[in-house]
Amino acid sequence: MNGPYKPGTPCWIDLMVPDQQAALDFYSDLFGWQGEIGPPETGGYSVCTLKGKPVAGIMRASNPDGSPPDPMPPTVWTTYLSTDGIDATLKAVTDAGGSIMMGPMDVMELGRMGVITDPTGAVVGLWQPGTFDGAGIVNEHGALIWSELSTGDTDAAARFYSAVLPISTAPSAMPGAEGYTELKVGGRAVAGMMDLSTMPDGVPPHWLPYFHADDVDSIQAATVRAGGSVKAPAFDMAAGRMAVLADPQGGTFAVITASSPEQPA
Repeated sequence: MNGPYKPGTPCWIDLMVPDQQAALDFYSDLFGWQGEIGPPETGGYSVCTLKGKPVAGIMRASNPDGSPPDPMPPTVWTTYLSTDGIDATLKAVTDAGGSIMMGPMDVMELGRMGVITDPTGAVVGLWQPGTFDGAGIVNEHGALIWSELSTGDTDAAARFYSAVLPISTAPSAMPGAEGYTELKVGGRAVAGMMDLSTMPDGVPPHWLPYFHADDVDSIQAATVRAGGSVKAPAFDMAAGRMAVLADPQGGTFAVITASSPEQPA
């Protein structure tokens, strides 16, 4: 990736975990990332890289004073959508029935961020780039290739995201993907949306990152060996072969060998 992501496009992901070093070790071994705990002025935030390019962030769950939260929040990946004006986007969020969990806040000279909850209950981040655009490599092994929203009300979600960012929605035209919705920016699919009814009871609305994998089955096996778990064993579907996995601390992610990769920017 060179240059900023178009507004509405997933541009970054990060993971909040109880044990930051353990997460860095797990994903470095799994995907070949490089990363270390960051300096105190960034709260220890780790920017993980692949081939020298940023691919994801990992941070320790903590209170503002640095103490461990009690209770500890769930380990989750957060997807960030690019915006060219976070203040206006956050106002549109509340106008459209969403809520603001955090922000807007400056992240040094890197950019400005916020975290919101959409009206269906899914949490997603917003990123207005400064000197940092987001993921510097996509669609390669170990890098982000797709982002997906699962929600109990796809119609409400479609209205919301179209109201707050230049996102349009359309049914997927891919054979075998009936009922799947594409989120588009400038006429190009940048993310997907599906109904929670296809998932086990109790799964909350959420955004899920997909990483490209050269061999899904090998990544699945490596995840299990490292103490992670399998949410959906490797299977073939319309877009390729995929699996849904969880790291040893519970962070859920998908891996896919795409038959026709869609670049998320």
